Amino acid sequence: MDILVAATGNRHKIQEIDAVTRNLGIRVQSPEEAGFVLRDVEENGKSFSENARIKAEAFAKDSGVATIADDSGLVVDALDGAPGIYSARFSGPDATDETNLAKVLQWMENIPDTERKARFVCAICVIFPDGSEIAVEGECHGRILRAPIGENGFGYDPIFVPVEYDAEGLSFGQIPAEEKNLISHRARALIELEKKLKGRQHP
Repeated sequence: MDILVAATGNRHKIQEIDAVTRNLGIRVQSPEEAGFVLRDVEENGKSFSENARIKAEAFAKDSGVATIADDSGLVVDALDGAPGIYSARFSGPDATDETNLAKVLQWMENIPDTERKARFVCAICVIFPDGSEIAVEGECHGRILRAPIGENGFGYDPIFVPVEYDAEGLSFGQIPAEEKNLISHRARALIELEKKLKGRQHP
C-alpha cells in the first residue's frame, strides 16, 4: 500500500482522508507515524487553497515524501464570509472548538433563521517528491443552528445542518461518520482527488 503523509496533527482530518484514500490502496499517515516532526508554518494565504499548498509544500520540502494537506473552514453568508480561513483560530490564539462555536453563535444571535446560510469549504493539496502536485476543492452547503447539537464530528459540526439533512434538522454533530463522509466538504474534495490520483501509478 502506498503512503501519503498528512501535514497536520489533526487526527479527525487524517481519519476522514484515510477512509477515502484506502479505497485507492493509499494509506494516509500522521507525521508521527511516518517518523517526522511537523513544524509550525505560517498560513498567510488569502484562500483555503493557498493555505493548503503552503502546508503541503513546507512539509514535503522537510520530509521529501509525498504529502497531503488540507485547509478547511466555515463560511457564513451573514458574517461576510467569516470565520473563513480563520476558522481554526476564530476566537483567538488559544481558540478551542468550544470558544469558536460560542463566538459564531454570539455574532449570529440576532440573525433570523432565513438568513443563516453557510457552507463548509475544503481545499486539498498533494505534493509529490518529483515536484508535481494535485489541488482540489469541495463544498458542503447548509445552515447554522442557534445552539450546538450532537456529540459526533469536530470543529463547527454541532452547529451546522447540511442541506441533505435539513428536513430532519440534523447537524453534522448528529450524523454518523460514515454518512458525513459521503456528503461533507472534505468528502467532496476527496472525490475529486480520487479522480486525479487514479491517473497516477504511485503517489
